[in-house]
Amino acid sequence: MRQSRALRLLDRLEREPRADKVIEALRSGVRALPLGRGRDLLHGRWIGHPVHPLMVQLPIGSWLSAAVLDLRPGRSREAGLLVGVGLAAAVPAALTGAVDWAELHRQQMRVGLVHALANTAAVGLYSASLACRIKGRTAAGRTYGFLGLTAVGLGGFLGGHMAYRQASGANHAEEVPHVVTQGWHRIGTVDEFPAGRPVRRSVDDVPVLVVRESGGTIHALAERCSHLAGPLAEGTVADGCVQCPWHGSVFRLSDGWNVRGPATAPQPAFDTRIVDGGHVEVRLRLRDGEVRRDGTGAEAART
Repeated sequence: MRQSRALRLLDRLEREPRADKVIEALRSGVRALPLGRGRDLLHGRWIGHPVHPLMVQLPIGSWLSAAVLDLRPGRSREAGLLVGVGLAAAVPAALTGAVDWAELHRQQMRVGLVHALANTAAVGLYSASLACRIKGRTAAGRTYGFLGLTAVGLGGFLGGHMAYRQASGANHAEEVPHVVTQGWHRIGTVDEFPAGRPVRRSVDDVPVLVVRESGGTIHALAERCSHLAGPLAEGTVADGCVQCPWHGSVFRLSDGWNVRGPATAPQPAFDTRIVDGGHVEVRLRLRDGEVRRDGTGAEAART
């Protein structure tokens, strides 16, 4: 089967650089917003995944419900109320989307810009729809509403492409527990890991970040950042954490916890030990409640 025309157009959009100056200006503007700790709230770090897909449910649901009511005579007033609810809910949804968009790869941002334009057009059309309904121009209000729903559909199509084809917002470290085999894996000798410096090793073809503290404690995490697979071994180590060099996510070395976003998922962590001859071995750390094939659980692995 040949690639569909829609996919060909999207592939061209991902490679199209003409809007990159606009993208960079918008990106700088979003990053400059004085959001403080609220930025992580908008990213969705508190729920473990992006909050934007959750926020868009209210405006889309309200506008779709309004379209259903517009198909029934005498329900224009209720439909207008739903249009207004959707417009109010679109503001926080757009803010969460903008904050996430500013921390993506350039190809993702190109599609995301058109996604945002489609949704902006939808907001404009629904605003016109609400204005017409208030003035008693019911037929025009319905027309603008259906046009707005079409724009929302286009925006949703592009959003789906970003999420599922381009993996924006996905946990890029999720596969590690499914790929790394059980048991201990030797990754080198102690003297191969200078204190305080991140070192990249590989376990079952999975990159692993190894950091030895000045006191001798050795930490190991999955090396590809859960946000967008950035190379943590090229990041900065400070205060018991490592910062991704791509988008600034910060992870705690002791357990992989995402201390600061835009990453919404922690890094898979490894237990470490030093065996005879000064060899360092790592073993994928289990989450609470998980049990290994040998019968040991997460607590036994940490003792």
